[in-house]
Amino acid sequence: MGKDVIVACDFSSAEDTFAFLDRFTDVKPFVKIGMELYYSEGPSIVKEIKKRGHKIFLDLKLHDIPNTVKKSMAVLSRLDVDMTNLHAAGTVDMMKAAVEGLTREDGTRPILIAVTQLTSTSEERMQNELLINASINDTIVKYAQNAKEAGLDGVVCSPLEAGMVKDACGCEFITVTPGVRFADGDIGDQVRVTTPEKAKQIGSDYIVVGRPITAAADPVEAYKRCVEEFVG
Repeated sequence: MGKDVIVACDFSSAEDTFAFLDRFTDVKPFVKIGMELYYSEGPSIVKEIKKRGHKIFLDLKLHDIPNTVKKSMAVLSRLDVDMTNLHAAGTVDMMKAAVEGLTREDGTRPILIAVTQLTSTSEERMQNELLINASINDTIVKYAQNAKEAGLDGVVCSPLEAGMVKDACGCEFITVTPGVRFADGDIGDQVRVTTPEKAKQIGSDYIVVGRPITAAADPVEAYKRCVEEFVG
């Protein structure tokens, strides 16, 4: 599997998004559309970005009863996105229902991954606020194993956990890792972070990078730097 950098287009409007994407004239980055942009602009933003030639990770993190998730995934499958996700905390049955809903009549579907624990969640918060008494590493590995059992393609985890997920679920099980910052950058509000180069060494298949690219003085140059450090 080839590695790739996914740019988090965490903008609040189509105008801001296209102003950013218009700067990329010689390359079409894989982009992530999250809740803010999708809830602001709706399915039309997905269709327009796809029309421009970008691969799309639709990051809506579904988490509901299995039947609701199944029906929702059936709707998302018609948007022709390349990747989408849900919360592994929704249980194996919910994840299995998601696979069923996402799979089209011809048997194809986007890559489906599960969020293990958000990269803003520390072990202390997980144990004290969510009352999960296992370690964060054990929890993430168990959630990843549940996702594999349900037929998903991989998980979202921090790059610090990518290696242990691969060890538990196999090298073909995809790891999509946010929480990536340049060595000389600010970590923002995420607590489990690393650099593109280190993420490559640990075993990330895709890294999701937002502000280090979108807020850079020269986003195109920052993107190319990230690709060079991660993909080589």
